[in-house]
Amino acid sequence: MALALYRKYRSATFAEVIGQEHVTGPLMQALTSGKINHAYLFSGPRGCGKTSSARILARSLNCIEGPTPTPCGVCDSCKDLAPNGSGSIDVIEIDAASHGGVDDARDLRERAYYAPARDRYKVYIIDEAHMVTTQGFNALLKLVEEPPDFLVFIFATTEPDKVLQTIRSRTHHYPFRLIPPSILRAHLERICVAENATVEPAVLPLVVRSGGGSARDSLSILDQLLAGAGPAGVTYSMAVGLLGVTDSALLDDMIDSLAVGDSASVYATIDRVVEAGHDPRRFAADLLERFRDLMVIDSVPDAAERGLIDYPADRADRMADQSRRIGTATLVRFADITHTTLTDMRGTTSPRLMLELLCARMLLPDAAADSAALLQRLERLERRQGMALTADAPVTAVSPVSPVAPASPVAPATAVPPAAAVAPGAPGQPDEQPRREEQPRRDEQPRRDEQSRPVEQPASVEVPVVTAPASAANVATTSETTSETTSEISAATSSATSDSAGLRRIWPDVLEQVKQRSRRTHALLDHASITEVEGTLIRLGVSSAPIAKMISDDKNLSLLRDALTSVVGGGWQIEVSPVASTPAGQPDVLSSAESPPAGDGGRPGEGPAEQPEAARSARPVRPTRPPVGERTIPAEPPPEDYGVDEESDAREGHGRGGVDPEAAAMELLKSSLGARPMDS
Repeated sequence: MALALYRKYRSATFAEVIGQEHVTGPLMQALTSGKINHAYLFSGPRGCGKTSSARILARSLNCIEGPTPTPCGVCDSCKDLAPNGSGSIDVIEIDAASHGGVDDARDLRERAYYAPARDRYKVYIIDEAHMVTTQGFNALLKLVEEPPDFLVFIFATTEPDKVLQTIRSRTHHYPFRLIPPSILRAHLERICVAENATVEPAVLPLVVRSGGGSARDSLSILDQLLAGAGPAGVTYSMAVGLLGVTDSALLDDMIDSLAVGDSASVYATIDRVVEAGHDPRRFAADLLERFRDLMVIDSVPDAAERGLIDYPADRADRMADQSRRIGTATLVRFADITHTTLTDMRGTTSPRLMLELLCARMLLPDAAADSAALLQRLERLERRQGMALTADAPVTAVSPVSPVAPASPVAPATAVPPAAAVAPGAPGQPDEQPRREEQPRRDEQPRRDEQSRPVEQPASVEVPVVTAPASAANVATTSETTSETTSEISAATSSATSDSAGLRRIWPDVLEQVKQRSRRTHALLDHASITEVEGTLIRLGVSSAPIAKMISDDKNLSLLRDALTSVVGGGWQIEVSPVASTPAGQPDVLSSAESPPAGDGGRPGEGPAEQPEAARSARPVRPTRPPVGERTIPAEPPPEDYGVDEESDAREGHGRGGVDPEAAAMELLKSSLGARPMDS
């Protein structure tokens, strides 16, 4: 019969005990100085060296050269107390699990007063001391408190709290610990070399993990693998099948699928786990262990070099890539959900269903309202925005609102270059010299018969209003001013739109969420666009005043806020204002094509003058509104707010003299919806 590895390689001296230097060092020093106590308590997990250390201590006390921390190994006492020795009559080992009653304690007490037959000390090693009853401890209390000079007690237990407090107070307590994976793996490698066994490098981490830090358990697992090894030695596939652990390929597939949110691949991996005969509970436990390793790598990039994780270099690199793709907040949430589900899987009748529910919770952070799910959604949003900002193609900022009327068909062909400004002191303006730092007053309503109207600029853009056609002399005179103003407009526009650029990128996702809630609201929002974002306030510009009024309804705004919270998170405020549409490619300032000719009542350098009747009837009148964001439209906008008189309405077919704006908006909405049913 072959001798078990944990017996064959049992420690014979304190120097051979691995992973317990915090215990063996003080014991060796006490033996060297001769400060020997009459009772010791060794506590710790199973298989970490408690009983072996108790035997080594008894051997060191009774060595012919002792007490010594290094037994000679040649005397009769050392030979009898060797790992494979016959035992000594003066060293008594008692299993408290079967000898823990009061009668056993009384018998021990009666025999303890007899002197040792051969050795220097009479040693009682009481294993599983927590199994001794309270009456048994009380029977031993007096003996442990005042023993004879030759008597030494060594209690070994995995549960020191169950040992009677009066007994613990009379002993020297040495707590043993689990053996670190790196030390245990090196120990297993030495044993494999001594046994001339061929073991693949990926097998030993499985043995260490299955052993759980216990030297005896790890050696038992290794002994089982060596016993079933073939000519090729112990292979990884053999170890996975024999130990019942999850294949790393399945764990990698699950992690990669969760990283990209691929539901089909996730459930396909679960099906492979079940078809391969793996226990869903064991798979969940191994998945939780993998999440732990990924969190460590995410926090400590060089965790493999530091020994915090036990993986080969290529495996550690792949796991580092997985942790970067998943994210810290998502990893923490995944680990927390897996731990909770493992607790719920105890005693369940359908472990596969619980595993599928676990994956469903991880794939749907939007369905949870806890802080972990919110952090995962914010992390996903920040990553999406960061990827958009770091793209190779630069993002061109577009001015939120630049309503410019189309050129009149009767306007002259000569036009001033875009963003041109009239220099101070130009001809035709002896009394007024507007400066670039001053913005036109917004509270001044233009006259109804004026042809050109003030340009609505963003709040941070301060440019003068161009009101007169520029001749070649004017352009030459103001070239420097025009260049400076153009650069100011560009810088200000970029600053004004930088805050809303990120929200515009995800605006299609917001509209998709609105569409799932209400197709009618989605059709209305097709005519709206983001004009400005200030903190949690979003200003929307709508090309039609009636549609703006319909969007301003509390129900529609509530649906939009819910969609924003679902995609972005947080709380939002929304303001809706009607604005005129800006044709693509139009400049942000009025051109000279919109200014009246000098011979039609306008002088160069002056404001707009009255037009002839033909010009007024040929050009549609646009409503003049204050800049977007200054105020929302009232519930019932008065007719004068649009700057349109009844005579113009009658000629152009607007307002009370023509088509009803509400009816026109509904027709536009129906054309957008098409044949789709409109829900609420």
